[in-house]
Amino acid sequence: MHSGPKTSASTYRFPRHVSPCIPGPWPLSPIIANHAAQLVVVGDQSSGKSSLLESLTGIPFPRDVELCTRYATQITQRRDDVSRVEVSIIPGPNASEAHKRHVEGYRSPALNPEDFRQQFPSILREVNERMGIRMRLSSNGSSDSSFLSAQFASDASSSEDDGQPVTRPQGGSVFSEDVLKIEICGPSVDYLTVIDVPGIFRMPTPGVTTKADMVLVRNMVRWYIQDSRTVILAVLPCNIDISNQEILTLAEEYDKNGERTLGILTKPDLVTEPSAQAAVRNIILGKKKQLRLGYYLVRSRGADMNDADFLHREDEFKKAAWASLPPPRVGVGALKRRLAELLGHMARREFPKLRKEIGEMLHSVQRERDSLGPSRKDEQEQRRFLSGVAQEFQELVRAGLEAQYAVSAAFEKSAELRLVTRVVNLADAFSDEFKRNSVLRRFDTIDEPVKVEASPSRATPDSDRSDSILEFARDIDTEDYPELENIISHDYDIEEPEDGILDWITDLYVRSRGMDLGTFSSAVWASAWTEQSSKWPAMSRAFMSKVIVAVHRFIMAALEVVCADPRVREELWSAMQDEVLRRYEAGMAAAEYLASAERDTKPYTLDRHFNEHRQRCRGGRIAGLLQHVTGHKDYQGLVSIRQVSNVTEQKPNIEDIVEKLHDDLSAYYDIACSRFVDNLLNQAVNYHLLFGPSTPLGVFSQEWVIGLKPDQLEAIAGESPSIKEHRERLAQKINDLTAAKEILRH
Repeated sequence: MHSGPKTSASTYRFPRHVSPCIPGPWPLSPIIANHAAQLVVVGDQSSGKSSLLESLTGIPFPRDVELCTRYATQITQRRDDVSRVEVSIIPGPNASEAHKRHVEGYRSPALNPEDFRQQFPSILREVNERMGIRMRLSSNGSSDSSFLSAQFASDASSSEDDGQPVTRPQGGSVFSEDVLKIEICGPSVDYLTVIDVPGIFRMPTPGVTTKADMVLVRNMVRWYIQDSRTVILAVLPCNIDISNQEILTLAEEYDKNGERTLGILTKPDLVTEPSAQAAVRNIILGKKKQLRLGYYLVRSRGADMNDADFLHREDEFKKAAWASLPPPRVGVGALKRRLAELLGHMARREFPKLRKEIGEMLHSVQRERDSLGPSRKDEQEQRRFLSGVAQEFQELVRAGLEAQYAVSAAFEKSAELRLVTRVVNLADAFSDEFKRNSVLRRFDTIDEPVKVEASPSRATPDSDRSDSILEFARDIDTEDYPELENIISHDYDIEEPEDGILDWITDLYVRSRGMDLGTFSSAVWASAWTEQSSKWPAMSRAFMSKVIVAVHRFIMAALEVVCADPRVREELWSAMQDEVLRRYEAGMAAAEYLASAERDTKPYTLDRHFNEHRQRCRGGRIAGLLQHVTGHKDYQGLVSIRQVSNVTEQKPNIEDIVEKLHDDLSAYYDIACSRFVDNLLNQAVNYHLLFGPSTPLGVFSQEWVIGLKPDQLEAIAGESPSIKEHRERLAQKINDLTAAKEILRH
């Protein structure tokens, strides 16, 4: 593509004897101009490039050897209401940050055409100084080629195959890859870009230029002529043999079909021999060294040519040597007309490709703008923006709580958003583990009163499922969020229940019994209950911690989905964090209250299953005793009432009381355990964390946004100066690209 960033340019009113810029094919849109055809003037040193450039652009380039072309010059016409000329420097692609700042700091004041004409030599000296160009060329120093760009470096290294070291300069470089940018602005000139590059040379000058300088210049030429939208003006002086001109070879390398290369023959006044004049005529007539677009003979302003001579410079073509040439091939005027035709032809040829490129650019810029979200420069826009974000957040909350995962692709990308699924899995795991492991000592079974096997030997498909869910639950790390440190618990390992519950109850009864007649006191019952349920607070706190982390992760993930700006997310979380954490604490406090309500009050229930459980346990014990009488474990026959009476009468009093206490405790534990798990899920989790009126998920809402003060809105949703500038630049790009697209449509 074209070198460096381009800006548009416009009318430049030079004195009448200076030809205005040639018309370009893009009268309306700078965006189209920046992607349309450009002219690049190339040739050997002293081939007449600067003079030709002056003839084409009206800019009086000096012929002083100290001010000859040492860098690319980009001349851009841009339409504007005010006629003026502005000069700046585009840093080279390999410039250091310090050098970029140094050269970008240069910008000449806007000058009217006459002042610019007078001050141009001094402007060039300032530019050379900024770029670090060595002004005085002598054999006392050598050139610095350290500024080779990434584009040129590979060619440069491959060219120095003789192993000779490259000497470095004292006091500056001879050439630079920085670009001098001249903008010509005015109300009537079309958009157009013309580029001049340093002239090619074949032999280094000892102490002045090096082989690396030669390579740099050649590769600068290659860089500018490679673009298919560049018209190559190959400048060739008439007084040399063009058959072996390197610039034509380079042009053919990048323009194999010759569709964009014009040969420009200069300095016809230096050809005096008839045979040499005939050779030039044959070239122009296409009889020798043919070019598809042909050659043009021009006479540009010479170093010693005054204004009067300049006005009559083309009288040269009235001489007999040139009078027979076709007028469309002779003179600057003819060249300008041909260039205008060629630019128009290339423009029409590039239309389809240009339309596609501009459409893609517009789509890309629009996507970039959309990623910034709506504009929010004032309170109204900020509140509207944040309300929209809050609405999207609450839509994700509703979908996440109702398992409506098809409503947004975000649910496929982030497992953290599948909130209700995570909570249900956690609740299942907790319920199974709580029923298996929440007792301090495992309750006795009726048919095996002495010893009960540990839970692994009693594993069922359901317990296998709960183990799988439990592994999932353990994947939720509670240590990722330091803000939750004082709310959640990191202790999750719960020991399995111990055996020997009857011995423990016996010991407890013996140590605590009073003068109760054939029964046990409520104090013994309460002590046994409190100790058996001692794991409840820790297990419920661990479960609540997992749920809180799942909710917290959902909030963080949902904020990332609905708010792409990390600064806004950070400020938003900072503003809502205290309230969210307070609601987490409320959920944890509810769990602690439920555990305390079950454990720290006198056990009581109206559940009819309590008595059914007790009676079933006692019936089972009697059946077990009768097994010893009948001698059969699965005896199905009749037993006498006397046998039943005998086995019950033979049981010692303490053993009978301990068994009754065990059976009552077991019956009540089953009821209280199920009740506690249900209450924990419904009240602490569902009400306080998920579905209630004051859950953490409900903090960030449109109502919350409405209640924000203007300074809070600005802190959260206000755009930084850099974002505002970026948004304005994108808006301008979109306007320009839209206008360009509309132009190309017709």
